[in-house]
Amino acid sequence: MLDYSKLETTKAEPEAASMIETFRAVGYNVGTAIADIIDNSISASANNIWVDYEWDGADSKMFITDDGYGMNNAELIQAMKPGSQNPLDKRSPDDLGRFGLGLKTASFSQCRKFCVISKKKEGDLVYWTWDLAFVGLSKGWNLLKYRPDEDVCYETLNKLESGTSVIWWDIDRLTKGSTKSDETSKRRFFENMEASKKHLGMVFHRYIENGLNIYFRDRQIIPWDPFLTGKSGIQTRPEMNFADGQISIQGYILPHRSRLTPEEYEYGKGPQDSWTNHQGFYIYRNDRLLVPGDWLNMFKKEAHCDLCRIKLNMTNDFDREWHIDIKKSQAIPPPEYREKILALAKEARSFAVEVYRHRGKIIKRTLSKDEFIPVWEERVRHGKRFYKLNRKHPIIRDLLERSNGLEKQIENAIKFIEETVPVPLIMIRENETDVIHGKPFEGANHDLVWEIMKAMYVQMINNGYSCEDAKAKIANIEPFDSYLEYIERLEINR
Repeated sequence: MLDYSKLETTKAEPEAASMIETFRAVGYNVGTAIADIIDNSISASANNIWVDYEWDGADSKMFITDDGYGMNNAELIQAMKPGSQNPLDKRSPDDLGRFGLGLKTASFSQCRKFCVISKKKEGDLVYWTWDLAFVGLSKGWNLLKYRPDEDVCYETLNKLESGTSVIWWDIDRLTKGSTKSDETSKRRFFENMEASKKHLGMVFHRYIENGLNIYFRDRQIIPWDPFLTGKSGIQTRPEMNFADGQISIQGYILPHRSRLTPEEYEYGKGPQDSWTNHQGFYIYRNDRLLVPGDWLNMFKKEAHCDLCRIKLNMTNDFDREWHIDIKKSQAIPPPEYREKILALAKEARSFAVEVYRHRGKIIKRTLSKDEFIPVWEERVRHGKRFYKLNRKHPIIRDLLERSNGLEKQIENAIKFIEETVPVPLIMIRENETDVIHGKPFEGANHDLVWEIMKAMYVQMINNGYSCEDAKAKIANIEPFDSYLEYIERLEINR
């Protein structure tokens, strides 16, 4: 073993201002930053949390106050230290922290000054402030014994037996250079506040459902449950467990829109106002949502998997193995679990697709009165088989009609494509390999399919088609016939 006592040493302390500016680049938004502060409130056994703000242009402020057990002076100083907790230390099962950086990095990410005021039961108010201007001047990790003159915090804390309040000001990430009368900045600020409120309702929905009260400007936040618990028609897949039950995973197939009320359908869209954006894995640690709908680089988000949401629960013993980051917004499955998780996800996705496909088959039976319009047509020339792009296909016809004098060049390009279709190679590959041929746009982003389908629908409606006739027409055009589950969405999004 190396004998350290015989080696020369020197200090290599990080330069305070530079290091804190690095903290600021971690990548929080307002919602994730507030959530990190609330984690501390929950760890302090708070029953009530108040989030408030004052719009005043560049002088705007934010306040997060709780009725947890609070801190005395020594405890507060320790909490204000970056890296106040070793991520390798054993923690209590309900501890939502890990690095001892959340309070600092979350606050620094949004503002250049923040104060923490706290009191324990039967104790006095204590407070300390981080001010990046002073850190730069003092060139050290120095707190200020200072608190802003904000009655909103002191009045709340004085009414509580114990609690803590965090005050942000000089919120440069959101309000730098703005004035109170700047309507554009004000609108952006309030949009961020609304998005943050929705984010908190999602991240802490289990805590709220179990009795925690989070107030946003004195209005209680409504939880958003991604699994629509209690709604009829939800299909649950068998639960899988790892690590002696400390990790569990279960797939949920949500009801098709036709089985939801309009209110339930809107609720299912979640904070991002999109079913597609909210499909995927939901990873929880101690009831706290870390990853809100993501396929963890296993799949792309595709509309026909909108109904698939997978719940994964873990204890905080697995933070390192799952690479939980400082913001608590990333998780990477360890190699020993990945294949099993992938298999479960594939099965859940296939069930979700079947729900859409079944609905698509019903639609096709209803709308199958039109002639099918393929992209490619087979032709025989001089006794040999060739393939030709169908000039009557709406996409090709529209391209030629809008060519603006380039019709001949487009025709020439199309002919080159037609004359060079690698038919022999395709036939060889089909005969030599067991890999099946994919359908159009399978495994690719479907945005293009959806956008063109919508544009066709709007154009047909504008040309006098009824809704049903327009849908019937599109349902019989290649490649849209492979995505019949989108047909119902046309009426919603036209």
